[in-house]
Amino acid sequence: MNTAATRELGYIRYITVTAIMSAVAVVLQLLEFPLPFLIPPFIKFDFSELPALISSFAMGPLSGILVCLIKNLVKLLTSSTGGVGELANFLIGIFLVGTAGFIYKYNRTRKGAFIACLAGSLAMAVMSIPVNYFISYPVYTKFMPLDTIIGMYQELNPNVDGLLGCLIVFNLPFTFLKGAADSLITFFIYKYLSPIIKGTGRGKSSASGQA
Repeated sequence: MNTAATRELGYIRYITVTAIMSAVAVVLQLLEFPLPFLIPPFIKFDFSELPALISSFAMGPLSGILVCLIKNLVKLLTSSTGGVGELANFLIGIFLVGTAGFIYKYNRTRKGAFIACLAGSLAMAVMSIPVNYFISYPVYTKFMPLDTIIGMYQELNPNVDGLLGCLIVFNLPFTFLKGAADSLITFFIYKYLSPIIKGTGRGKSSASGQA
């Protein structure tokens, strides 16, 4: 097969994988659920970054970012936040898949995958603070008083004070948990999915620990 045909097949596979993973992400985003013992119930947990992370590993970080974009554009059609929630979800999500995908691109081993997932989860958690503080909550307070929002956090921990404190104590570890859950699943299933996604047949870890 000549170079041009190989490149064309690569483009087709890239578009196909990104589209399929986006569809899976849309479905997973619909299956969100609260964790009221960890964070106020208006904040939901879902696994919609999982297919974006897999796509980022397989096709590169841009593919993962596109999955995050597409799933939020679809969610925008039924948004109850005027698009602000979707924007925040996109910005936070790309720090997970972008960071992890970039690191894994240059270190395609199990150790590299672990480091990539950990760094991506940390980046996602840390960036959730400025994104929520400067983008999400200024809009949410137009519909719900800030004191009411903080009160919902204080029901879980009466010692927290102020929005920033709430974000650090609750949102940061919650977001890290969310990223870590997606990362953990990806870490264990990616080596089995990768050959299917890339069309290279059944995969086996090499002696060097290739993921």
